[in-house]
Amino acid sequence: MEKPPYIHPTAAVDDGARLGEGTKIWHFCHVYPKAVIGRNCILGQNVMVANGVEIGDFCKIQNNVSLYEGVILEDYVFCGPSMVFTNVTTPRCLFPRNTSEDYRITRVKRGASIGANATIVCGVTLHECAFVAAGAVVTHDVPPYAMVAGVPARLIGHMCERGERLQFDPSGLAITTYGQRYAMNAEGWVTKVPE
Repeated sequence: MEKPPYIHPTAAVDDGARLGEGTKIWHFCHVYPKAVIGRNCILGQNVMVANGVEIGDFCKIQNNVSLYEGVILEDYVFCGPSMVFTNVTTPRCLFPRNTSEDYRITRVKRGASIGANATIVCGVTLHECAFVAAGAVVTHDVPPYAMVAGVPARLIGHMCERGERLQFDPSGLAITTYGQRYAMNAEGWVTKVPE
């Protein structure tokens, strides 16, 4: 049975916006008319979702996050409080770059997490289950299961889909406490080993 979206009375959801079942839009949010939000998402207080933004299912977007045109979130993405997305590489007030052709795509893949006050510079991809530490500034793509921190963000380790740090043996294999196996290839990219 379908559960309709919940929209707090102080939120503005423009006509044309598409909201999935069970999604909750909390205080003072603004969802633009050409935004698409999936099922069972939670948008905390003061979240802005611009035209052309796509949000998958089961995403959690904490307070004070703005998702500008060009941002695409896949399923199960976590955006921490006051983290920042950008969409223009070289903004200028005198020479505006404010059309869809000016914006660069930022993609956050399934299961990735972005910590509070982190900044994601436009045009990057955060791959599956990537983890961005609070306050980091991400200027390059983040590989799957990678943990990055700092300004600019640098690799500090790897994390499984459940949030456990991965420790690789000399062969490039890591086994979590719950028995899931992860493998690292010669280029340093991590994949989950099918069961």
